[in-house]
Amino acid sequence: MIKVGILGYGNLGRGVEAAVTLSDDMELVAIYTRRDPSTLTVKSNAAVKSTADLDTGKEDIDVLIICAGSATDLPEMTPKYAALYNVIDSFDTHARIPEQFANVEKASKAAGKIGLISCGWDPGMFSLNRLYATSILPKGEAYTFWGKGVSQGHSDAIRRIEGVVDARQYTVPVPEALERVRSGENPELSTREKHTRECYVVVEEGADKARIEKEIKEMPNYFADYDTTVNFISEEELKKNHSGLPHGGSVIYTGETGFDGNKHVIEYSLNLDSNPEFTGAVLTAYARAVSRLNKEGVTGAKTVFDIAPAYLSPIAPEELRAHFL
Repeated sequence: MIKVGILGYGNLGRGVEAAVTLSDDMELVAIYTRRDPSTLTVKSNAAVKSTADLDTGKEDIDVLIICAGSATDLPEMTPKYAALYNVIDSFDTHARIPEQFANVEKASKAAGKIGLISCGWDPGMFSLNRLYATSILPKGEAYTFWGKGVSQGHSDAIRRIEGVVDARQYTVPVPEALERVRSGENPELSTREKHTRECYVVVEEGADKARIEKEIKEMPNYFADYDTTVNFISEEELKKNHSGLPHGGSVIYTGETGFDGNKHVIEYSLNLDSNPEFTGAVLTAYARAVSRLNKEGVTGAKTVFDIAPAYLSPIAPEELRAHFL
């Protein structure tokens, strides 16, 4: 049995909890929290423990799945715990992935552990499909569209702004851009031309809404490059109309082969009822791979590009070859 620990028990942590519980080859040993463990009620039979227990480096786990935000938590947490355990995160600030990788590489290599970063569906599953398509059709163009759906990372970034109580951020593809790509036109599209961002924000009484809106719209790596709409609403309205966490999107690649320029379109799409539950399922599959690879002596920082697909599955290699190949 692969012994798993979860750090963080928000939406993503609960998604991982469900995925690990459904995996017959895994045992959820503990859920670790920065809060008082006695105040946390979980759905599984896992122990609830403090991050202070993790900090000892002596917890009996094969892999730690870190379920926290990319804005401030993961840049600190993942390198810290990669020096103690095999870890995996869903770091999704694309512009800072090289920096995150370098920091985790240093910590995990020195400890003889694996630190898998930026795992989920984008980055993650979408990244793999971009790589496959580009490798197969080198003469072509990749387009990624997200949504319409709630971005957990962007919502978390808004919630960290002073005066914000809660928030939901929807990423919305621009329909005209999507149609142009699917038609094989191969248009040159700026970030702003591909998506818009819609924010629904609950603020503290008396909060400076103008300042909060300005901070959201000018936030680098999150909103500065997009047409962003900020809607201030009540907490009741947020719970009534924006409590779900759907998401999805598409990777569309258009390319050519042969001397006559035959055109091909590759599309990989996701339509998710629950973004955190699906992301949690991806993290859980890759946690299996991390545990296996480390037992084979592999160390250092990794991404989904570095993991062979067979390591994700609990099914024996001969069964995979017989029934899935």
